[in-house]
Amino acid sequence: MRVIAVKTLREFWKKHADAEQSLKAWYDEAEQAQWKNINEIKAEYPSAGILQDSRICFNIKRNDYRLIVKINFKYKIIYIRFIGTHAQYDKINANTI
Repeated sequence: MRVIAVKTLREFWKKHADAEQSLKAWYDEAEQAQWKNINEIKAEYPSAGILQDSRICFNIKRNDYRLIVKINFKYKIIYIRFIGTHAQYDKINANTI
């Protein structure tokens, strides 16, 4: 899969250094993945939250942070939509961001 807006992840871990290794690990796994549908993601990441419109919420660094992505399975593209703390996550609409 191709991850769009890796810059967003980099900027986040510059501010939250404790998230860097977890985000890099997620990115490496996502780049290598060949997911065809949400069920395949859920099998690999049982704690991932399934949202509307092909959005997935991943728990980062043992659930200290939330990462929301939107996936276009046909073109194998993952769009980073949000990365933040739980407090920041609570202030957004995860289904539309």
